[in-house]
Amino acid sequence: MKKKKSRNLVRRYVSANRMLLLILLVVFLVGGILFRFYFLQVREHEKYVALAEAQYKIKRKLVSRRGEIFFQEGTKLVPAAVNKNMPTLYINPTEIKNQEKTVSLLTDILDLDEQFVRQKVNKIDDPYEVLKKKLSEEEVKRVKQVSLPGVYLQNKEWRYYPGKTLAAQTLGFLGYKENELVGRYGVEQYFDTILRGQAGFLEEDKDARGNWMAIGSKIFNPSYDGADLILTVNPTIQFKVEKVLEAAVKKHKADSAKAIVVEPRTGRILAMAAWPTFDPNEYYRAETKLFKNPNVSDAYEPGSVFKILTMVAGLDAGRVTPETVYTDTGVVEVGGFTIKNSDGKAHGQQTMTQVIEKSLNTGAIFVEKRLGNKLFADYIKAFGFGKKTGIELPAEVSGNISHLHSKGDTEYYTASYGQGVTVTPLQLAMAYSTLANGGVLMKPIIVDRIEKNGQLLKERKPQLVRQVVSAESTKQAALMLEANVKKGHGKLAGVPGYKIAGKTGTAQIPDLQNGGYLEGATEATFAGFAPVENPVFAMVVVIDHPRDVEWAAATAAPAFGEISRFLLSYFSQKPTEAYTEKDWEIFHKKHDYLLDIKNQTKEYEQNDENDTD
Repeated sequence: MKKKKSRNLVRRYVSANRMLLLILLVVFLVGGILFRFYFLQVREHEKYVALAEAQYKIKRKLVSRRGEIFFQEGTKLVPAAVNKNMPTLYINPTEIKNQEKTVSLLTDILDLDEQFVRQKVNKIDDPYEVLKKKLSEEEVKRVKQVSLPGVYLQNKEWRYYPGKTLAAQTLGFLGYKENELVGRYGVEQYFDTILRGQAGFLEEDKDARGNWMAIGSKIFNPSYDGADLILTVNPTIQFKVEKVLEAAVKKHKADSAKAIVVEPRTGRILAMAAWPTFDPNEYYRAETKLFKNPNVSDAYEPGSVFKILTMVAGLDAGRVTPETVYTDTGVVEVGGFTIKNSDGKAHGQQTMTQVIEKSLNTGAIFVEKRLGNKLFADYIKAFGFGKKTGIELPAEVSGNISHLHSKGDTEYYTASYGQGVTVTPLQLAMAYSTLANGGVLMKPIIVDRIEKNGQLLKERKPQLVRQVVSAESTKQAALMLEANVKKGHGKLAGVPGYKIAGKTGTAQIPDLQNGGYLEGATEATFAGFAPVENPVFAMVVVIDHPRDVEWAAATAAPAFGEISRFLLSYFSQKPTEAYTEKDWEIFHKKHDYLLDIKNQTKEYEQNDENDTD
């Protein structure tokens, strides 16, 4: 009896477990089905809707046309970045009859690596293999002449820069980002959204054969082409500046060089150049370090070009006059340090004008002491240092004047003659432009206006930032700078018959790894403007680490002088100074820069005309 009861209990237990397992199985299956429904109808909803729509809908992206970029010279617009149909060469390996012949000829014609071409030709399972994009006219001609089976040319619209290397760092280029062409560096990046416009799409019903159904639904979202940019950059001036920088780098075996030319009254950038440079049409062949614009992205210690800013602050505040005299002992002791003049000499009694002519460190410190640390720092900030200028270019840096927050005197003293603070060439150019503009600091302008289909969308008008110093103090500072060019370290920046204002600056280059400064490495700067009585340009030239001569007076100053000669002639400025027949003969014999620049730009202008047809 007990055994029978025991068996019944076992049967009931097993039956209950089976029922539980069955219930769990049903719950699991139902849960799986519900989860699958959720996954298909919620998580993957858009995917399957798209697949379903693809069965009966045609959907195409409507690509917008990118706006173009222009330089301007007077009323003439010169293409800087345009859209141009350029051939792409691709092959169908399955149609190639003679592989060895094809590889040999295409390697030679396209100047490609033989192994690269051979790998493409051997892909017999792929009917479309691109070998090269943006073929030149000569390459197209030779490809057509050999007429190889399986080799094809296909036209495609590409971004083209007619000036090649002209203003490359300012323009930037188009590069791929997540399989999409976007602006990289320069105005191409900064104004990418405006230039790109807005893509659209077209969606229509199709029949079983894939043909459009006239009676079906249709959704049309139009694309909007991008707008055009008109830059302030003058291509002729830009070309000349780049040629001078290239020559200076080669002559002095320097690392690099950069320069900016500004229109003082408006803040318009007439030229912004750097050397070495690159060709945006073939940016992939260049080192990436060449892409950035060092005039806005690199800060450096300016050296003695800073002294005139200290001096004009002293003049404006009434702490000194051009005739104020101090006794130069050759050294200043401060905070356990000894600061000397660059020539290591004591000059005795000197006027403030002589401080600029002889570039005396002790004289700059004398003015800073009379100003006091706080007032000196306030003037430096008012000139725009330590803050971005707001120019419409990417990656602008602020420079560093944090030493002017120090509680000690040493940092202020060294800053008075341009050491221990860092600035960008653009900041320095705008500060000197302020001296040339009656003490008024302007915001730099690189884009003059934005247009679309010839209609003005937006114009960049001159924008006053602030009155930094009085017009009277800038007149006094200009005469000091003129004296420096006539009698001081700036003689090689002079132009016979013209009043040139300018200052040299030779600064040590900081050792970023070990601290202190690099032995024997300097940054040579010349900054100034002309003509003194009515400046039409302000300019900064920087030569990085010249190796044949240390001082800016022999490197940056001559480059500044050569560009100035061209600019004065270009802007039809008549001589106002007396000069000898010998000066005149030398000037015209060796420096016929207007003729020189026209000869050098002849090929560029011819190419430009062909590109706009």
